[in-house]
This record gives sequence, structure tokens and C-alpha cells, in this order.
Amino acid sequence: MIADCRLPMGTNLTDQRDVERKTLMILRILKEVQGPVGSRLIARRMREMGVTPSERAVRYHLKLMDERGLTRLVGQKDGRVITPLGIEEIRTARVEDKVGLAISRIETLAFQTAFDPERRTGLLPVNISLFNEADFPRALRIMAPVFAAGLAVSSRVAEAGAGERLGDCIVPDGKIGLATVCSVVVNGALLKQGIPMDSKFAGILQIKDRRPLRFVELIYYSGSSLDPSEAFIRANMTSVQRSHQNGDGAILANFREIPAICRELTLEILEKLTQADIRGVFVMGEISEPVCQIPVDVNKIGLILIGGLNPVACVQENGIAVENRAMSAVMNYGELNPFAEIYKKFIK
Repeated sequence: MIADCRLPMGTNLTDQRDVERKTLMILRILKEVQGPVGSRLIARRMREMGVTPSERAVRYHLKLMDERGLTRLVGQKDGRVITPLGIEEIRTARVEDKVGLAISRIETLAFQTAFDPERRTGLLPVNISLFNEADFPRALRIMAPVFAAGLAVSSRVAEAGAGERLGDCIVPDGKIGLATVCSVVVNGALLKQGIPMDSKFAGILQIKDRRPLRFVELIYYSGSSLDPSEAFIRANMTSVQRSHQNGDGAILANFREIPAICRELTLEILEKLTQADIRGVFVMGEISEPVCQIPVDVNKIGLILIGGLNPVACVQENGIAVENRAMSAVMNYGELNPFAEIYKKFIK
């Protein structure tokens, strides 16, 4: 608990509970970036999450967090980093601060998506995966057939070496980062055309004879603090390799609903996305009809989206350690390249 939470005049961070919530938000931002961050960037990231503190208020919070040992000042120009105690604070955060973070992140990334599929420009959401440098060539070989089989949102990716940046993530020493397109790009594309999309859950979709059969596991976004796909990968619950090799397995997928009246416009948008090498939607159901044994609300249409981390899940299945940051950031479409180009760069 923070004992003295008196703040500078002009700020609205006067409530103790509110102060704790914003402290956790700042800690999560520092943990995501994994490098020194200044108050200006932190304030901008908080605004993206729907909170609007001034830079002065953020600096005050950081000073208190320094005193508690949650953060450490690297330099006046470089900013601060999170400490091991700060990471532990995130892990033991109050339950009410954790619930709903996944759905909030989906909504934030959908709003930030500004991708124009016809011009092939603008921001779109990505997942960031970190590999040990020595493992990366083998990981690429494992991922190649997954991309070729269409078990990813897009075959466009971005890579970065140690010290380089992918979105807001600075790749740590000894690592190579890979950005893959996140399925939230579909949410964003529809939102920009006025189509509301209700994000229900992520799950493990059983594949039989190369066709989607049913969900065998699921986690609702509204009750999860992390992207469920990360949990499924860590628990080794996928069999993406079997899915693309013999047509029977289990892949990462997400379930959404849209109003039935939006069906035709949705199909038009999805076709434009496909032309830009973004598929995303695996199955679209009929009005009020179940999809892969999942009930659909009245006057709604169910959609199953391909999980953007399926290629990475396949790497994990083969015993290669990967650190994933699902729904991590937005990047410009122009920063992404066909997977085949990255493959050629590392596989001689």
C-alpha cells in the first residue's frame, strides 16, 4: 500500500484505490517495453489504455515507486526500468485489477488499428515472440509449413535483433524477435466501418480431416488477465504440427459474433483483407446458428478467427523455448515482410 498519496494540484489521482491501479498500469508498461522508459512515453501508453494523466503526475508516481523499490532510475534522459520487486508486485496484484485486462486490450488494439487494405498502409495489431538467437533458424524451418498451410492470420511478419525495436518492445540481448499479425486486425477493420464485433473467447479448436470440428478448451476474455493463447501455448495444449501434416490436430482459434445485418458488408471487408494477405476468419456461420458446436445469440453470426500465434505454438511443440507477448503492439503494415523473405535471410 502507498502510505502518502497526496499529489500535485491539477491531477485527478487522489483516490488511494485509483493510485494503486495506475501504479500497476505503469509497472505493466515498464515490463512490456523491457527497457528504460521516460514519463512522456508512459503517459502516452496510459492514454492509449483510456487513462489520461499528465506527465507531471506520472513523474510523481514514478518517484513514489522508486522509493518502494518497484522501479529504478537509469538516467534523467533514459528513464526508468522495472525491478524484480516491481515484477513481483504485478504477479501479486489485486484480483479486481487483473480481471478483464484481455478484453480491454482487444478493444484498445481494435481502436488503434488504422489499416487500409486497399492502400495497404496503416497500423495493425501484432504479437511479439522472442527466440534465443541459436534457435531461430530451426524455429523458422518449423514455422514455414504452418504459414504455408494458412494456419496464421497473415504470412507477413517482421523480425528484429538484440537492441532493435518491434513496436514498443526492445529485443533483449541474445534474442531475436518476431512479430506476427494478431487476429484483432479483423476487429479493427470491422470497427472502422461501423461494424461491432463481440469478442467472446479464445480456445483450442479441434481439426478433423483438415476441417474445424469443435472447441475442446476455451477461456473467456472477460475473465482473463493474459491473452488465453499464451496460456494454451505454455501448457502445451496445441498440436499445430499434426494439423498441417495429416489434417488432424488442435490449433489456436478465437470466437467472435457480429450482428446478422452486417453480414454482406463484413464479407466485402474480409475480401479486401484477403487481397492484402490477411485472412483471419477461418469459419463464418449462418444467422443464429451454432458454429463448431458453439451457440450463437439471436440475430447474430458467429465467426472463428485463426490464432495469430499458431506458427509459434508449433515451435513450442518441438521443444524450443519461446517467450510470447500476445496482442503486444501495433505496427505499420509496411514494416512487415513476407515470411519467405525472412526465411531466406536466415536459412542459407
